[in-house]
Amino acid sequence: MDREWLLDSIINEVAEYKMEQPKIVTSSKRRLTEKRDFNFPQDFVRDTDVSDGISSYRKKALEAYLNFGIPTQDLEAWRRTDLSDLRSNSFEFSKPGAYHMLPSVPQIYLQPLVDDAHGGQIILIPGHTNIDLDPELVEKGVIFTDLITAEQKYSHLLENILGKFVKPEDGKFASLAGAFAQNGIFLYIPKNTQIEQPLHSLIWGPGVGLAHISHVLVYIDDGASVTYVHESASPTEAGGQTLHACNVEVYVGKAANLRFVEFQSLGQNVWNFTHESIHVDQDANLDWIFGALGSHVTKNFSDLVLSGSGSTGRMSGFYFTENDQHMDHDTQQFHLAPNTTSDLLFKGALNGRSRSVWQGMIYVAPGAFKTDGYQTNRNLILSPHARADSIPGLEILADDVRCTHGATVGRIDEGEIFYLMSRGIPRNAAKRIITEGFFDPIMQRIPFEGVRGRLFAEILKKMGSDL
Repeated sequence: MDREWLLDSIINEVAEYKMEQPKIVTSSKRRLTEKRDFNFPQDFVRDTDVSDGISSYRKKALEAYLNFGIPTQDLEAWRRTDLSDLRSNSFEFSKPGAYHMLPSVPQIYLQPLVDDAHGGQIILIPGHTNIDLDPELVEKGVIFTDLITAEQKYSHLLENILGKFVKPEDGKFASLAGAFAQNGIFLYIPKNTQIEQPLHSLIWGPGVGLAHISHVLVYIDDGASVTYVHESASPTEAGGQTLHACNVEVYVGKAANLRFVEFQSLGQNVWNFTHESIHVDQDANLDWIFGALGSHVTKNFSDLVLSGSGSTGRMSGFYFTENDQHMDHDTQQFHLAPNTTSDLLFKGALNGRSRSVWQGMIYVAPGAFKTDGYQTNRNLILSPHARADSIPGLEILADDVRCTHGATVGRIDEGEIFYLMSRGIPRNAAKRIITEGFFDPIMQRIPFEGVRGRLFAEILKKMGSDL
């Protein structure tokens, strides 16, 4: 069977499923979309001086972007996330050299994750890009570069994935990132190439009133293996809002292995919107780790698509909210082939008046026999004013499967606090110890001590201010 035809049919099946999800209208007087919109000039869309395939995609994305309004809570996917305070007409793109006038990247984000060197590192800041890739990896055919360079030099590879998994019709912010991406990351690992040192990229997005729009694309060819760490970060700035929107599209080829670590530590003035989709082919393995500590509002759509028989995907996520932060994660585990396995574990701690939303679905397609799917979400409430919504779901259209889910929302056990205090540990320190233990199962899933140390240091810093 033709591989490209099969891949297209699987992609269309996922798209049809997502489009057919019911919409709940809570009031007949409310609109599905608002008339207000962003004021981004259409001439910022890079649909000229690029290949025909890229140009066609950008034009399609722009058309979808113009047809969509800003989502309201009448849409089921947005029912628990309110965008009425988003100042959509206040954002503009950064100008060349803007980084000279903006806060610089802290040194901690630039440090190697393993030993004293990166396999490769890309730093994207407003108006500037810095790329560093080990010459040995270049000799192996590894491509790790920014999106604009990929459009110019590697369009034949880029077109294999651009817009294939996150489609413009998926929503306002998917089409926004597709049409207006100022830059992004392109990673290609050739067939049967094993990369030992992790690759690292950072999107640094400071600046009140600025919009940072990006697109991350990863293609791991058959039999290849790599660990890739991607971060989005910025300082917290007073005086207004900052916008961050990103599409993430990843393909893991047959018998390939990908460890993908994402960490979001955006400033608490940032409105953050992401659409992510990873397709895992036959006998391939994905280990996908999320970490989310920043932003004012985050709305994240994450799709794990097991499209080949024998494929395996593990999704591990943690989030820690404080003040009036709002994080909404929508995860989908698509089992489209037989003998596939997915395992999702998301854990969150909430303080202040913050709110988290996790809504997950395991979908088993007809004929996807011997599926093993699992999902669970655990929430630890640290404040009487915090709130966590946890909504697991199953849709099973095949026999001979095993799918389970669970969700909990609870407070720290006073008995555990008393036990630690009885041994001379102050109350706040006892709460920190319990919270550290709560997150430890997620931390143990993260590869490399340097990566774990980076993420855990951020959690400890937040616990130090909150507990």
